[in-house]
Amino acid sequence: MLTANLEKPQRHFLPADYVLTDWTSLEPYFQDLVDRPLDTRAQLEKWLIDMSELEAVVSEDACWRQIRMTCDTENKSLEEAFNYFCLEIQPKIQPFADRLNRRLVENPHTQELDQKEYFTYLRGVQKRIELFRDENIPLYAESSVLGQQYGVISGKMTVEVNGQEYTLQQASKFLENPDRTLRESVYRKMQDRRLQDKDALNDLYTKLIAIRDKMGKNAGFPNFRDFKFQELGRFDYTKEDCFRFHEAVKEYVVPLVSRINEKKRKKLGLDTLRPWDGEAEPEGTEPLRPFTNGKDLLTKTTACFDQLNPFFGDCLRTMQEMGRFDLESRKGKAPGGYNCPLAETGAPFIFMNASGQMGDLTTMVHEGGHAIHSFLSHPLKLSAFKEYPMEIAEVASMSMELFSMDHWELFFTDKNDLARAREHQLERVISIFPWIATIDKFQHWVYENPNHTLEERKANWMRILDEFSSKSVDWTGLEHYREYGWQKQLHLFEVPFYYIEYGIAQLGAIGLWMQYKNNKEKALSNYVNALSLGGTRTLPELYAAAGLKFDFSKDHIKRLMAFVSEEMEAIESQNLQEARN
Repeated sequence: MLTANLEKPQRHFLPADYVLTDWTSLEPYFQDLVDRPLDTRAQLEKWLIDMSELEAVVSEDACWRQIRMTCDTENKSLEEAFNYFCLEIQPKIQPFADRLNRRLVENPHTQELDQKEYFTYLRGVQKRIELFRDENIPLYAESSVLGQQYGVISGKMTVEVNGQEYTLQQASKFLENPDRTLRESVYRKMQDRRLQDKDALNDLYTKLIAIRDKMGKNAGFPNFRDFKFQELGRFDYTKEDCFRFHEAVKEYVVPLVSRINEKKRKKLGLDTLRPWDGEAEPEGTEPLRPFTNGKDLLTKTTACFDQLNPFFGDCLRTMQEMGRFDLESRKGKAPGGYNCPLAETGAPFIFMNASGQMGDLTTMVHEGGHAIHSFLSHPLKLSAFKEYPMEIAEVASMSMELFSMDHWELFFTDKNDLARAREHQLERVISIFPWIATIDKFQHWVYENPNHTLEERKANWMRILDEFSSKSVDWTGLEHYREYGWQKQLHLFEVPFYYIEYGIAQLGAIGLWMQYKNNKEKALSNYVNALSLGGTRTLPELYAAAGLKFDFSKDHIKRLMAFVSEEMEAIESQNLQEARN
């Protein structure tokens, strides 16, 4: 029986009232694990449980420091608390973590553990031992602190519209306005504001590239990309598979995006489609407004999740009771959205920048899918078992975007609005692929050529962007904005090479949605079964548990794009039929 009720965690190794303040108070627990005798399987298993508890306490403390800082980037004390962990605590943990990893793999009783349950964990431990270098410890610390500067810089970006100040996330709602002159004005203001910090962001990225390149070389790799693939645990696909994914997107997805854009152009009655037209509706059609504020968004999402499976709704209610949401956009808040698992207490934290738009609904159900994954994997006995690959984590979130469409009448009482919302979602499912391919291919180039100049960076960004851009949008006179478009992607700064996962997972999510259209109960059962395994199985095994094949070949992408296209056409036909009636 699934339950979202979380019991207060009982500590058996650390004192119940222990709070991490400094390394001096933490070190004895690591030293205990290093020194403790492991002469029997029972001792080893108790040691693993205690190590898991320690990892959970440290991880949750670090996560809260990051959460609080992103919620208020202007509070210097919160930034200092995060930096203190990165610079004074994490670097001292890493040598101990390496010693503990070595104790585990070298212990003869490790072979007596359930090899199916422990396989992926032990494989990851072995890889971490191979990659560990003392000289990389300060580089990790420096890159963590620098990466968070992206949120500090971006969190200060605001524009004025009609005499009122808006964050860029809030201002983007004007891009849905029927008034094309207003849309263009706001678009240009937003881009001009980004350009004010283009040099700061370029400098920040240059520093990060240099640090990361050094890390890769220290570990014996020709570049950071090859090192990072190993560190991310990409055991089941290669950089060549990524290149094939890029080509498939170019061949089978970009033409679909052109078709979507052409349909928008005709719908708006325009001669040419400009960048500020993509989210707009024709004169007389109000933009989609699925909720009024953060509270309303959470209430409706919880009801929507209840319709799919009461356990899903219970997860959000538990989080609400525990204060695990910060949903609305405001000045000084970092951009973007995330679900942050909290390893000890179990209920994650959802952070986002809602401003009343359709895209906010998608973000909310997306992060809600991640939250359900956190709850389903929490009962696993080791913290390490709950560290699942991003390629399955994003299946959890992206599938929820598609499943939840069945109950979006909770957000849209008007049938036409409901149909528009579903159509918008499917357009987004398709149109995100070229951007994923662009960002991923750009990262490959960046780290294959770490000593590039700023001019080379700009030129190669434009070359790659053009490869995956539909020619159906007119960018005349806006090239200076496009040249720095990569700077709005926080993953480049904060989590390098974490982006292709969205593309791989979107394919998995479409596959699960195909199952759902056939047999809802079976699809939801497969979803729950796969997510409950956490990281205790390989990626192909996790996909198989979800009734999917781990596949991002050209033929597979072609087949899935055809399915989404058919579903979009069915919604359009239904719209036309209702309009006639």
